Amino acid sequence: MANHKDAVRLMLKTLTDPETGAVKELSEIGAVGHRVVHGGEHFSKATLIDRKVKEAIMECTVLAPLHNPANLQGIEDCELLMPGVPQVAVFDTAFHQTMEEDAYLYAVPYRYYKQYGIRRYGFHGTSHEYVSRRAAALLGRPGGELKLIVCHLGNGASVSAIKNGKCVDTSMGLTPLEGLIMGTRSGDVDPGVMEMIAGKDGKNIHEVVRILNKESGVLGLSDGFSSDFRDLEDAYLAGDNPAATRAIRAFVLRVAKYIGAYAAELNGVDAVCFTAGIGENSPVIRELVCEYLGYLGVELDREQNRVRGKERDVTTPASKTRVLVIPTNEELEIARHTRELVQG
Repeated sequence: MANHKDAVRLMLKTLTDPETGAVKELSEIGAVGHRVVHGGEHFSKATLIDRKVKEAIMECTVLAPLHNPANLQGIEDCELLMPGVPQVAVFDTAFHQTMEEDAYLYAVPYRYYKQYGIRRYGFHGTSHEYVSRRAAALLGRPGGELKLIVCHLGNGASVSAIKNGKCVDTSMGLTPLEGLIMGTRSGDVDPGVMEMIAGKDGKNIHEVVRILNKESGVLGLSDGFSSDFRDLEDAYLAGDNPAATRAIRAFVLRVAKYIGAYAAELNGVDAVCFTAGIGENSPVIRELVCEYLGYLGVELDREQNRVRGKERDVTTPASKTRVLVIPTNEELEIARHTRELVQG
């Protein structure tokens, strides 16, 4: 496909294919929901798209230069191909807009926040929102009275602290580079590391940031062995690859440290939730993380934990804190927001 317009046309052609399509014709489509990566401080919830919304999405391009222009192109192509059909933007950052400033501000001169919007925004918000909603249903309790920690663990990974249905903290920051060790992203590092790499290797700031985004994480820790956690887990279990073991152990420890920090921030936790590619499908990673959670009274049921891609409570009845596996469904969450906005 040469561009996003071609991609949208192919998508619509597939949807209306006479043999395999989901609908007979485009007129059956009552609304379109778009995942938009960055809404900045403009949007704390899903929004019907108009000219001003598109301008705000473009304004946030400085915060997500790789994603927002593509998201906006998809919106405009759908408007062109389905004129008059309501378009809805669901922002990956919106769920985290309930954070207070003590959680989202960086300890840099305050003018940088006021002038340039430099602060922590967080990502994967649509996933965190969906999982927190499902966790309340599985626990049989209102979301408005729960303290949850959601671990969205995939090649990109983040943890969020959710209190009474609202996000109070999350591990990703101004960009998706902050927080957990990820597939190729470093996660948290001392900023002095960047200066040292630049000086030793003769690289500029853009080259260093590219290294932190593309050559780091478990790929870097495993000395280039793999950024795919399936490969790393197989090697870890085989016990014959110290580099893979190093990467797995470091990743697990970082997840456990964030859970501990958020348990303190929430002043207790009702459930720890695992989701996304690793969280849903890796009993090994879940077990290794839970080994650190004895202070929360977590008692893992290893038999129940042998689950992949299914909702399940994987703790024993005696466990003081529940551990839930919840496959994320960002598409469903986007569809739900879209329907509510258009029908409401």
